[in-house]
Amino acid sequence: MPIKQQLNAHNENEALVNIFTDDIDYGALNQLKNMAKLDIIHQHIAVMPDVHAGIGATVGTVIPTLDAIIPAAVGVDIGCGMNALRLSLKASQLPDHLRPIRDAIERAVPVGAAAHKMISARESACRSIQGSVNELFERYPALTKMMKQYQQTWIKQMGTLGSGNHFIELCIDESQDVWVMLHSGSRGLGNIIGRHFIQLAKKDMERHQVQLPDRDLSYFNAGSRVFDDYVFALNLAQEYARINREEMMGLVLRAIAPLLPPFQVTQSAINCHHNYVAREHHYGRDVWLTRKGAISARAGELGIIPGSMGAKSFIVEGKGSAESFCSCSHGAGRRMSRSAARKRFKRDDLMQQTRGVECRKDNGVIDEIPAAYKDIDEVMQHQEDLVSIRHTLKQVLCVKG
Repeated sequence: MPIKQQLNAHNENEALVNIFTDDIDYGALNQLKNMAKLDIIHQHIAVMPDVHAGIGATVGTVIPTLDAIIPAAVGVDIGCGMNALRLSLKASQLPDHLRPIRDAIERAVPVGAAAHKMISARESACRSIQGSVNELFERYPALTKMMKQYQQTWIKQMGTLGSGNHFIELCIDESQDVWVMLHSGSRGLGNIIGRHFIQLAKKDMERHQVQLPDRDLSYFNAGSRVFDDYVFALNLAQEYARINREEMMGLVLRAIAPLLPPFQVTQSAINCHHNYVAREHHYGRDVWLTRKGAISARAGELGIIPGSMGAKSFIVEGKGSAESFCSCSHGAGRRMSRSAARKRFKRDDLMQQTRGVECRKDNGVIDEIPAAYKDIDEVMQHQEDLVSIRHTLKQVLCVKG
């Protein structure tokens, strides 16, 4: 389907907002109107079909800015994204009971607030970014107070899942091939970077007496030292997130190998951010493109769009849509908040909606119940102009923190 809605089409003082869905809530619309008032926006704002309200900036939004970046639009899980690969196994080769495989993954990959106990096992994965991390903490000593035992913590968290909507899954595609898919980000390192620079941006706007429709839309202007430092920190967190997913994937494959017939990887890993900033060229200008809950979908580029726990997910190929800044959705998108989901649904609802999936079915993950998310099939229909579906995946096992 084409663009479904346009905001500010007749207001020359505000940026145009192109919305690729008709399923959008009032809170998200208000946030988009606020973003459109910023004079740093280039051309228009693109809104993906999984759109929902966030903090300041709307989740599921692609924001092109000229010589500026909005830290709160990036958020605190910098570089959060997906990793998936296909194995040379068929569904028929999986055991009838998947709980032992889930247990093996949970032993190999710390989830929630847990981390690896031994620093030595993670040091090799961290070696390529060790110097950048040291430089960051030297530039901003305040960060050392935000992470306990920071010199060890960020290393021990390498190859860990986290909590919330992060997950590790076994999936079956339309040809009955087995895939491993996971979703995670930059863990504690990205969190403290995000929180610290969001506050610095707010102070910077106050110092320059810039009037904003929402303080969470505070931004850094290019040319300042803090802008350069933020770009440095962003790139570091995004690289940490990418390596983190690679490390987890290796841990998962080694954990499940003894429990399955011998296998090989038949589809190279697809590793994509969906919460990040990139320097890109669009509509005649070089811009800082923030994809907040969106993935890159250039022509021919492979990406991953996961559904909710117990639903479907998709491997997609980008179509290079200029109107979306070569982007598409990053998932199904929440229909209700976590607190609302916990109030509305019970454990019996979770068990019903995740039937056939080996996963946690306790009260601790009710906020991740499929009904709390939008219908992934409808989300995909709304972005037929943005991507084509290469593979449809159905979860059979899901690990959550």
